Amino acid sequence: MNWFFFLVVIDEFVFCELNYGNRFDMEGYVTGFGHPDWARTHSAATSTAPAVLAVLRGGATCVGKTVMDEMAYSIDGENIHYGTPINPCAPDRVPGGSSSGSAVAVGAKIVDFSLGTDTGGSVRVPASYCGILGFRPSYDAVPTAGVVPLAQSFDTVGWFARDPVILSRVGHILLKSPVMDPIKPSQVIIAEDCFQLSNIPNDRLGQVLVKSVEKIYGGHILKHTVLGDYVKEKVPSLKHFMSNEIKELEHNIPSLAALSNAMRSLERYEFKDNHGEWITAVKPELGPAISERVWEAVRTTGENVDACHSVKTELHAALATLLQDFGILAIPTVAGLPPKLQTDPTTLKIFRAKAFGLLSIAGVSGFCQVSIPLGMYDNLPVSVSLLAKQGSDAFLLNVVESLYGTLKEQVEITEK
Repeated sequence: MNWFFFLVVIDEFVFCELNYGNRFDMEGYVTGFGHPDWARTHSAATSTAPAVLAVLRGGATCVGKTVMDEMAYSIDGENIHYGTPINPCAPDRVPGGSSSGSAVAVGAKIVDFSLGTDTGGSVRVPASYCGILGFRPSYDAVPTAGVVPLAQSFDTVGWFARDPVILSRVGHILLKSPVMDPIKPSQVIIAEDCFQLSNIPNDRLGQVLVKSVEKIYGGHILKHTVLGDYVKEKVPSLKHFMSNEIKELEHNIPSLAALSNAMRSLERYEFKDNHGEWITAVKPELGPAISERVWEAVRTTGENVDACHSVKTELHAALATLLQDFGILAIPTVAGLPPKLQTDPTTLKIFRAKAFGLLSIAGVSGFCQVSIPLGMYDNLPVSVSLLAKQGSDAFLLNVVESLYGTLKEQVEITEK
């Protein structure tokens, strides 16, 4: 395979020289973790992350490192220290994070593909906001060695591309999987309640996917489910995270909100374990929203850690039963359009809650997920996501290749 023309940017805004905003180790350079104080207090890496080495050995050329959110603890992409990469689809909107620069580099056609990290949604969200493909692999499918951890129970190395063929080629290298003949999905399950959660009209989101599946595979494989009810029934440990506040929220799927609570509880505990001492000692200057999250994590007690792990186990089993072999689950990537830059975090509370409910499905289960762009709505990018069982990454990449052209055709028809 000839890879000489592919370029790769290693985690988050492209510069010709290396800066310190990244999460991947590169031998001889400081891994900055999105913050100058981290760069100042850490030494240069003595080796390069295996995921980076894999694409380089596959023939890719690294042109630089990029900007990311501070300590990878946001899905917005704004960084008060290094600046915010400009969303190529909507310059007045956030690019999404934490892998903000990586997504912008691909969306702006600076590179053919890029690497990013996805713990709570940090590849899927910027892919959606920047109108490109973004792949979160199955948990533990791509080595995370040499990547500064956020929360080990959820950390993954993902990647971005504009073209599904390139997305697949990068995937086969990172996953060390052979190129395989396409396998037709046994079923495509539309999570009806998840699509109702979105403020994008269904004819621009769910129906575009439905018509594309009908055209490529036939309508008989389409199924419909109320995912929130299924999760509530099959994941009994969620009762530990089902607060009164969740039950009272409007425009909400309670079981997915509880799932998000469980994920963020374990994420906070692991973040504290990884970085609490450094934060307490250094007291880094942080953006307002990130500062609140970081210090909340530092103060966490981890009292529900066992329940969090039970939720992970139960959700994995429940979704494996739902999808069976070669099944696909379809949901919106996020519940709406990318927010404007510097929006007051308090006004985004409902928006973020919806987003994390959707993002936690793959995060907690460990399943693979791909965000697929569906053109523009109100001059802003929209997307849909497909999920497959843990370990079915190559299958999911092939489905994207098969569907992508027809999805674009259906978008064009809908926009006329």
